[in-house]
Amino acid sequence: MGRGVQEKRIHAVFQASVLIKGGNALLEIVGGTAVAFARADKVAAWAARMAQTYLAEGTHGFVARHVIDWAESVSLQTQHFIAFYLLSHGLIKLVIVIGLWREKRWSYPLALVAFTSFVVYQLYRYSYTHAFGLLLLTAFDLFLIALVWHEYRLIRHNLPTR
Repeated sequence: MGRGVQEKRIHAVFQASVLIKGGNALLEIVGGTAVAFARADKVAAWAARMAQTYLAEGTHGFVARHVIDWAESVSLQTQHFIAFYLLSHGLIKLVIVIGLWREKRWSYPLALVAFTSFVVYQLYRYSYTHAFGLLLLTAFDLFLIALVWHEYRLIRHNLPTR
């Protein structure tokens, strides 16, 4: 396989990964907005209804009980933090994704710094929660960091400044 064909495939994987990250950013923005405007008592009631369904079926009792406990303990301050976190995280990613998609030179170093920061934070959170999803997200982010670095090197050496 020629170098040009290989670079085109890597670029296609890069573009697909950036689109996935963009979709994730949009979901975070929508979720953050929903959390910001949701009433805490309504969130707790919704979570309790969802968990009660599982409890009634006799399945996932452990998880359902934890969901109910968590929903009942969510304070207004926690709700505001979650909304701020999701909105800011999503907006940062969306700006970066748009820049990467348009091959703006400034977006590559920003992506490297931001995604590395996300990885550090995710690993920190994993040390407390042991949530497997954080490891999957971190692996994806590390993969994307490698792709961003690869693309940035190509753009610096082959393309004029945009």
